[in-house]
Amino acid sequence: MSLKRNILDLRKRKEKVLQGGGEKAIQKQVAMGKLTARERVTSILDEDSFHEYDLFVEHEARDFGMEKKELHGDGVIIGTGTIYGEPVCIFAQDFTVAGGSLGLMHARKITKIMDHALKMRVPLIGINDSGGARIQEGVNSLAGYGEIFFRNTLASGVIPQLSVILGPCAGGAVYSPALTDFVFVVENISKMFITGPEVIKTVLGEEISMEELGGAKVHSEITGNAHFYALSEYECFEQIKKLLTFIPWHNGKKAKAFPPKPPKPEFKIEDIVPADPTQPYDIRNVIKSVVDDSDFFEVMENFAGNIVIGFGRMNGETVGFVANQPMVLAGVLDCDSSDKAARFIRYCDAFNIPLVTLEDMPGYLPGVDQEHMGVIRHGAKILYAYSEATVPKITVIIRKAYGGGYIAMNSRHMKADFMFAWPTAEIAVMGPEGAANIIFRKEIMAAEDPDAVRREKVAEYKEKFANPYVAAAKGYIDTVIEPLETRNMLLHSIEVSSNKADRRPQKKHGIPPF
Repeated sequence: MSLKRNILDLRKRKEKVLQGGGEKAIQKQVAMGKLTARERVTSILDEDSFHEYDLFVEHEARDFGMEKKELHGDGVIIGTGTIYGEPVCIFAQDFTVAGGSLGLMHARKITKIMDHALKMRVPLIGINDSGGARIQEGVNSLAGYGEIFFRNTLASGVIPQLSVILGPCAGGAVYSPALTDFVFVVENISKMFITGPEVIKTVLGEEISMEELGGAKVHSEITGNAHFYALSEYECFEQIKKLLTFIPWHNGKKAKAFPPKPPKPEFKIEDIVPADPTQPYDIRNVIKSVVDDSDFFEVMENFAGNIVIGFGRMNGETVGFVANQPMVLAGVLDCDSSDKAARFIRYCDAFNIPLVTLEDMPGYLPGVDQEHMGVIRHGAKILYAYSEATVPKITVIIRKAYGGGYIAMNSRHMKADFMFAWPTAEIAVMGPEGAANIIFRKEIMAAEDPDAVRREKVAEYKEKFANPYVAAAKGYIDTVIEPLETRNMLLHSIEVSSNKADRRPQKKHGIPPF
């Protein structure tokens, strides 16, 4: 056969495979409001940068009539490309080919690109759109999932792993996204669940829709399984691209630096926090008043709103922010917010991203429900994460810092590198009102005017304890600063800490309160 004929044969084979499941299956995919797998890949990557591998891989199943089925590419696309000129590895399940079901060769394609990403130290992006395990392949499908999970764990903390749920992701398939760093979901398209509505109806006799069971809103607002929520696939792709501008390509380098910019003038830090300590405010505005260009990229925005996490830049360098949100439950820590913060802290520590903590909270959320949900165990996660982290850690106490919450939010006792407090800070075992009621209980009850005595004792407690100067006098706070000084103090602290070396006892690993 001549070279020309060989080339023509190659082109025909490529054209056939590139049709995926065929025109009818593609039309069905489009009718569901979904892009095709290849459209998704090319939309995320830089134009003309995608290089596909294992295009001609086929399944090897021979049971239940599978030997007669030709599944192009075995239902998954893998390859490499670039985003903003930087290399990434990517795979996308193709729902038009056997519902994107995972068989042995399908899994081997995914693990091949995962191995490549880890070896080459580049981010891995996985697009999930699959009906689940290919039951005709039996245990081979389960083996495939296991191989993927193992590689997710190997790559954890070494390279960024991003999971994009753009269709069904059911059964064992959900655990790969759960093992990755960031999960993206899209309204009316993303579906994640262990057992589907049909199984729930059969076993429990309950009727529930797929959207109610495991739709995008459920996972971004209730379960906390999703980190980013979008209204369209294209919005989701822009979120992916923006996230990648903030994080490093692997754990051996820093995130790309950008030209420094001052915060926008409309975010005036001295005007954000009310003088009345009982009045809430949006902590995001405080963050925007100190980060470059007031650009704050929030993570898990819709889940556990009493704490805010996300990325910003200071002097062009990426910084991770953890901040209590007084607008939601007064910014208390509870089970969900502790999990949310702890995981983010560990991500930043793994990828050498300095941490800034903004504190304003009255402690842990009290109540029987929280106790029974395991707030002790969940709350310990944030203690563990901050204690374990060796990146630069800076804390600013804005208002309330009471009890265990004061310790948990990156206190000096958790080995914060720098601790600052505004003059409005109240650092104490508990709030002045509660403390006065306990300490001076007998005196208040015996007084002719209990309310007057109570007010007097509350003022006395505030004067003696509920201010930043007692902690500053003991060296627990490095200095008390004016709000306007916050950005400069943070910039200087991050710069001073840039070569930080924090050596810990040698061990295989710690045992976090999972």
